[in-house]
Amino acid sequence: MLSQKAKYALKAMLALANQENGELLQAGDIAERQNVPRKFLELILLELRKQGLVHSHRGKHGGYTLAKPADTITFGQIVRIMDGPLAPIPCASLTRYRRCVDCEDEKSCAIRRAMRQVRDSAAEILDGLTLEQACRGSAHAELLT
Repeated sequence: MLSQKAKYALKAMLALANQENGELLQAGDIAERQNVPRKFLELILLELRKQGLVHSHRGKHGGYTLAKPADTITFGQIVRIMDGPLAPIPCASLTRYRRCVDCEDEKSCAIRRAMRQVRDSAAEILDGLTLEQACRGSAHAELLT
């Protein structure tokens, strides 16, 4: 399940992607427009900045902007930054694989196979959807409604 933190991060990134010519947007404005608690949003934006997805500028006329073009940032990147691997169980993860302690035969485990399909399907959708596509309401973005 998508965490509230990841949902707020997606909302913030979409707000930034919708800015004309990379105009700066202050955290308070994002919080108000997206109905996100400001203090929580500031922590999210800090993490996104550390991961290289947003730039921040200080001062009275400061704010946030995307660090990369919106067509290069995917929902999958954002979700992984906020929530970690997409796999619902560790043995189905590609990036943080961990064998289940209660599994007798991983190769024949029906649960692992099913959860790997869940992971692969989620990755296909989330990694194939950029902020730009979502802002435009592209056909791929319609999968999210």
